[in-house]
Amino acid sequence: MNPVTLPTLPSQDEALSLIEATIKQSQAEEVFVSLSASESALSRFSENQIGQNISKNRFNLTVTSYFGKRSASASTTELDSEAIAQTLRRSEDLARFAPEDPEWVPLLPPQTYEQRTPAFDLVTANLSPLERGKIIQKVCSLCRRAGVDGSGTLSTSVSLQAIGNSEGLLACDRETEADFSFTARQEDGSSWSNRTAWGIELLPIEEITEGVIQRAIASRHPREVQPGDYTVIFEAAAMSSLLPWVIWNLDARAADEGRSFMSRTDEKGKFIGNRVGEQMFSSLVQVRRDSAHPLLQSGRFFGDGLSDRYLEIIKDGVPQTLSYSRYWAQQQKKEPTGSFYPIVMLGSENHLADLIEQTERGILVSRAWYVRYVNPRTLEVTGMTRDGTFWIEDGQLAYPIKNLRFNQSLPEMLSNLEALSQVQRCGSSVIPGCKVKDFHFSSITDSV
Repeated sequence: MNPVTLPTLPSQDEALSLIEATIKQSQAEEVFVSLSASESALSRFSENQIGQNISKNRFNLTVTSYFGKRSASASTTELDSEAIAQTLRRSEDLARFAPEDPEWVPLLPPQTYEQRTPAFDLVTANLSPLERGKIIQKVCSLCRRAGVDGSGTLSTSVSLQAIGNSEGLLACDRETEADFSFTARQEDGSSWSNRTAWGIELLPIEEITEGVIQRAIASRHPREVQPGDYTVIFEAAAMSSLLPWVIWNLDARAADEGRSFMSRTDEKGKFIGNRVGEQMFSSLVQVRRDSAHPLLQSGRFFGDGLSDRYLEIIKDGVPQTLSYSRYWAQQQKKEPTGSFYPIVMLGSENHLADLIEQTERGILVSRAWYVRYVNPRTLEVTGMTRDGTFWIEDGQLAYPIKNLRFNQSLPEMLSNLEALSQVQRCGSSVIPGCKVKDFHFSSITDSV
């Protein structure tokens, strides 16, 4: 790898000093300041050759000024003192004339966050375009040797988030991330994978590439399977496009106001609260918010200052809590939770191959694509399979099949969960492969 040097982002001490200096200049009754900075680099390749190198440096300072229940925000992308002073004055001028916020909540006092340091990998932070090019060159070489067309991206980033307010809240985190997305095509066959890690050396890029190539070749000449209800094994990447829809919709306000699958009704259809504590899913479903998970090791707080602490969301198939904003928690006399992010679903020691071997007949789905709402109230969604869908017969991948459109209630999907595989990181979530019964496919699609 290239020699290790320091990234050019502000240091944590510099970021916190900038936040404190901005707060001191404020003329508002109260003020909240947030600073985000990042350096990202991406290399894109297609048809087995690199075609693009991009690097971005971003800086944003946002000031929210308060006068009573009136507030307004202004931002700047410049670091100099004059730009920051102008941003403060603009925020204050707007706040004086803003309408009162009916959902106003007071600023947070100083918070206690987890005593840990988010993952920050200097090799990832300083990976050069040349080093990224060498990695992609190896990927493209494997593709050419196998006779497939390979395309995708390799990216790295380093980011810093700092916040502070006039009540004494002050916090800063920084972290790194590496991401590899790869698609291989041969004739009418295709396969795809996307993996993320906090360090570039944690991505098994050659192993991923070889697996995707083999799956693309095997997916050629797909056969038709009639739409209907099938046992389905979702690879982790496919499940990562479905599970978050359930977690995002565990919103307390929507549930309490009768707008959610988590809303509870009486015999007359009247809304009478939420369904926390009910057995709604398979007992295999265990979901947590766990930013300290070894595969994540991400930030300790949210943008508003609430702690991104460990939280059990679903235990043994039973929702344990809902997501409470500070305003709705105040209304319901609950503790605010902040967002349910990042998502960690527990898996098992089984490999995906074990799930396939235990399946007499079913369908393997590598990717769930273009997922959209059909009915937000029941959380029914639609989407399509893509990039490698296979028929399973007697515990083996028998042959590739044409892609299918699905229309499926996701709460029902989780209640039909039968088995889990080992977990892997997909984006900012940790997800296992999942086997579910009676998953509904509504039609055949020409998507490839």
